[in-house]
Amino acid sequence: MTKENAIKLFEQKQVRTIWDNEKEKWYFSIVDVVGILTDSPNPNNYWKVLKHRLVKEGSELVTNCNQLKLESSDGKFYKTDVADTEQLFRLIQSVPSPKAEPFKLWLAKVGRERIDEIEDPEIGFDRLMETYLKKGYSKEWINQRLKSIEIRKELTDEWENRGVQKGLEFAILTDEITKAWSGFSTKQYKSYKNLKKESLRDNMTNIELVLNMLAEASTSEISKDKKPKTFLENKKVAKKGGNVAKAARTQLENTTGKKVISSQNAKSLKHNQEKEIEK
Repeated sequence: MTKENAIKLFEQKQVRTIWDNEKEKWYFSIVDVVGILTDSPNPNNYWKVLKHRLVKEGSELVTNCNQLKLESSDGKFYKTDVADTEQLFRLIQSVPSPKAEPFKLWLAKVGRERIDEIEDPEIGFDRLMETYLKKGYSKEWINQRLKSIEIRKELTDEWENRGVQKGLEFAILTDEITKAWSGFSTKQYKSYKNLKKESLRDNMTNIELVLNMLAEASTSEISKDKKPKTFLENKKVAKKGGNVAKAARTQLENTTGKKVISSQNAKSLKHNQEKEIEK
């Protein structure tokens, strides 16, 4: 398993983190986070006491947290309790500290917003539009991205109708589509764009996004026509849908003499746009 070490700064203090390339997750040192939130002179002891309390409360956080080797202040690597993002948020909720309160309020706000979006999905689209605008995306790109979400939802609804299971099976079929039209698996594509946890679609160029939409829309239509009954049949349909977009990509590349698949991600695209504006 390939892992990449990194250091995150929080309030000028270091939180040791490690990236798990296989699971595509960041893991954070629990002791470092506890030390920052509590200002405890002995965060290791504080975490030990907190762990005992969480176990008594029936929390699964302690049971599910991993141990990974992280570099210590002496330059050596020791096994350290780590938490992924979801576990970290659960941990913060359990820390009685003024520094943890803003996080707790934010989590409560996110929970309320999620309930609002379930009751009225249009609210979710409005918030998404606002989020993308704040990140510097153009309105044209955002409209395309929102359309891609609609097409993706139609595809996943079709998969559910065919008995495909959410999670791993969805991921496998998505990989089939991506490989067919782009030549990359999803993981390879993200690596090519120098991405980790970020969304691949959020880092596509306009033409990449259009071709991905074509691949997913084609898969939906073929599935409705062929009515696959097994997972293997669904894989074949996914590949056929991806091949429709592959044909379009190949024709475009042959016509323009330019490669469609780009190593650029959202950051580099935004940087190039800013340079063009300065000219």
